[in-house]
Amino acid sequence: MPNSSSAAPAYKIIDHTYDTVVVGAGGSGLRATMGSAEAGLKTACITKVFPTRSHTVAA
Repeated sequence: MPNSSSAAPAYKIIDHTYDTVVVGAGGSGLRATMGSAEAGLKTACITKVFPTRSHTVAA
């Protein structure tokens, strides 16, 4: 069995640094993302679906 510590990863790992990370891209999440970005913060928005496919319209 090969040594797992010497195996190269299947993909390149890239480090990112953000001031704000918003989880969820529904109406509130997108608004929080926009507000943070407009305030000059480096912002990431993470969602499990395409932003316009959220459940916000069902509420």
